[in-house]
Amino acid sequence: MPDAVVIGAGPNGLVAANVLADAGWSVEVLEEQPEPGGAVRHDRGVDPAFVNDVFSSFYPLAAASPVLAALRLQDHGLRWSHAPSVLAHPLTDGSCAVLDRDLDITAASLEAFAPGDGAAWRRLHALWQRLHPDLLNSLFTPFPPVRSAARLALRLRAAGGLRVARSLVLPVRRLGEEEFRGSGGRLLLAGNALHADLAPESAGSGGFGWLMSMLGQTYGFPVPVGGSGALSQALTQRLRTRGGRVRCGQRVERIVVRGGRAVGVRTAAGDAVQARRAVLADVSVPALYSDLLDPEHVPTQLLDDLRRFHWDFATFKVDWALDGPVPWRAEQASRAGTVHLADGLDELTRFTAQIAMRQVPDRPFLLFGQMTTADATRSPVGTESAWAYTHVPREIAADAADAGITGRWETKDQELMADRVERQVERFAPGFRSLIRARRILAPPTLEALDANLSGGAINGGTTAIHQQFLFRPVPGTGRPETPIPGLYLASAGAHPGGGVHGAPGANAARAALHRHRLPGLVRAQQLVTHRDRTGTRR
Repeated sequence: MPDAVVIGAGPNGLVAANVLADAGWSVEVLEEQPEPGGAVRHDRGVDPAFVNDVFSSFYPLAAASPVLAALRLQDHGLRWSHAPSVLAHPLTDGSCAVLDRDLDITAASLEAFAPGDGAAWRRLHALWQRLHPDLLNSLFTPFPPVRSAARLALRLRAAGGLRVARSLVLPVRRLGEEEFRGSGGRLLLAGNALHADLAPESAGSGGFGWLMSMLGQTYGFPVPVGGSGALSQALTQRLRTRGGRVRCGQRVERIVVRGGRAVGVRTAAGDAVQARRAVLADVSVPALYSDLLDPEHVPTQLLDDLRRFHWDFATFKVDWALDGPVPWRAEQASRAGTVHLADGLDELTRFTAQIAMRQVPDRPFLLFGQMTTADATRSPVGTESAWAYTHVPREIAADAADAGITGRWETKDQELMADRVERQVERFAPGFRSLIRARRILAPPTLEALDANLSGGAINGGTTAIHQQFLFRPVPGTGRPETPIPGLYLASAGAHPGGGVHGAPGANAARAALHRHRLPGLVRAQQLVTHRDRTGTRR
């Protein structure tokens, strides 16, 4: 019987298992899919000569994460690679905003849009340099992050106090207008905010866009050499060297609760796996409380709160094998690993407004990845392994382009949407479609079939909007990995601090379990000390 059972071998589940194993616990990880990794996997399914990441690709949060740094995954084969530039946002007129790890290059790019905007970016970067150590510690530790938050509060006060706090909760459109005269800096912030489900007019989108931009400025948007799955392979290998076990093809059907405590799980094959100390669930919040637990074990208030659980946008992705580099009209985009495609801030607003109205956007905002540009091992010389994803409503009422996309995501829907994505790329890179050797379409139901945590194609475990963050994540009054069932811990992106590949939800859950089982020992030790004091025995 292992000390802990971890449900799900995504990055958070694997991080949780590693942290427990480092503390001397025996750990068994059960994964539904045929291989570990969750949404951090790659394959050669588009073309045998090309490596394509199936889900996520670029990892600024992983590069910044003290959780992953502590695991020293480089000792287990993980290597990182960077594109020459981090990110580009080209416009159809040929201008282009560039985010580069060289601050001078970023500033010069924005200065070309309006005099003074380079200096404005430097001021935002100076603020980041002052805040980021304690800011990242606050994000990556369990809520409430008392020590790091206290230090952050002191730094905020020194940096401008309430004025800085106001800026960080602004909608990203307003923050851009206050900080920049031209469109370049505004687009970098707003495009980065839409790595989550934050519209330009959403409260807090300014802070998130600034955070992602500054992560890119400092750490870049690195990729694992050889494919995203190299990160999962390193986590798995590290765990196995410490005695942990990963079993794939094992779908957990039920968490077993006995005597008011989680004591193990039952798989779909009918196998019972007991846990001596804890069960950690790297699963979505609705799946945990509505599917894996009998209703009698879940408080009525929690079930009621789950009716208000807010998913993030659905995702539609296309992978390509290209016979040559993308022919960008703006040459600067050819050096970037990540390219944002929307012709201005108003087009971003239009895109998110259409999603809010449950319409499939007619001009989808694309996050475009040039993987061979970022890592030369991904495809033959002179070619490009590429992808793009966009967002669509979870429930579709209409197609803004009147082309007949219904939201059932049958073959016709998928082909129509993939063609729309490619036409959007063509606006910025004429001739793109002539380079396509092969493509693969990943519609929202396909993503969910490949990883059950991506419910309806949602990739962040729930909205990043402020009403479901911090103590509101996953539901009001929580914000921590402990659940109402003793011995059961939430270890997925549904827990604070949320989506992204950084390992914090898994590490927080593991530490909560370790803390719970450390306390009885501390109590017994204190009782022994007290007894020795009373009997005059030397302490």
